[in-house]
Amino acid sequence: MGTLHIGEYELMPFDISAKAVMDKYLAQLDLDTSDYTFAANYLWLSNGTGFYSIINETFCFFLLTSGELSMLLPPVGKKANVIDAMLVCFQLMDDNNSSPFYSKIEYVDEILVSDFINNLEDGAEIFDMLEEYIIERKLVDYLYDANDLIELRGGSYSSKRNEINKFMRINPDHVLDTLDVEKHGAGILNLVNKWIADRMKYMPREEADAFLDGIYSERIAVKRMLKDYKALDLTGLVITINGEIKGFTVGEKVNSNTASVIIEKTDFEIFGCAQYIFREFVRILANDYNVTSINVGDDMGFENLKKVKLSYRPSKLLPKYTIYKRY
Repeated sequence: MGTLHIGEYELMPFDISAKAVMDKYLAQLDLDTSDYTFAANYLWLSNGTGFYSIINETFCFFLLTSGELSMLLPPVGKKANVIDAMLVCFQLMDDNNSSPFYSKIEYVDEILVSDFINNLEDGAEIFDMLEEYIIERKLVDYLYDANDLIELRGGSYSSKRNEINKFMRINPDHVLDTLDVEKHGAGILNLVNKWIADRMKYMPREEADAFLDGIYSERIAVKRMLKDYKALDLTGLVITINGEIKGFTVGEKVNSNTASVIIEKTDFEIFGCAQYIFREFVRILANDYNVTSINVGDDMGFENLKKVKLSYRPSKLLPKYTIYKRY
């Protein structure tokens, strides 16, 4: 994949070699949002081609789809440089695209949205009407206190404790193991295939189309995770019962206080497996990374997933926005 030239700007391919570059700029922007890591974008990049450029001393990540440019993140770097870079990026997208309709910046953290608005119109609020831009609230990330997820104390977590206890009682010979690609790779892919087939059996009809659209991205993300596991600095956990992988989960450190769970899959037929591996993985993330918060990402608009994530009593919801230009 070659570079892309738009006016005076050169856009380089967003591949595994871009990790070191992006990480340097991510370190300057300390946010809890799960999207602000290299792996979170690299793994799930399947519906287009990624490019990046350094603009106004920020890392600018673009998605090229059918010739049209958009951004999957706002410019990443020191906050003092981000807003001006966003304005340049909008102009760059407009110069490339067949219509300004395609120019947008997605997954903008609420802090950056506030800074962007204040820079344009002093004293304006997020939901005010802006003269040149439309800002739309999309999904939210679910953030939890790590100790809450490990200890599961109180009545609100009683069902989680019961499910875990039943799992351990029924499966006393289960094995927890640190994810090893060579050892577990084939079993993980088999579990993903089973998960997709099982999920389709119970998927609400109104969510089926969106789910089918996402299956391709799911499989690509898992395959990329296995291929570049070490290079991405990921950590993972696998649960095996009678020699078969029944669950796996993968995560990473987002910043000094927060780790995220990027992928988690368990066998639907093993009661309590999802609750058990989640608790044990949070314990590993908290201990290995010395973090106090766990981000499990957003719910992708699925109502069932939203209910599950709310049932764990998030300590905070982190809104994410899309910015469009008004035409």
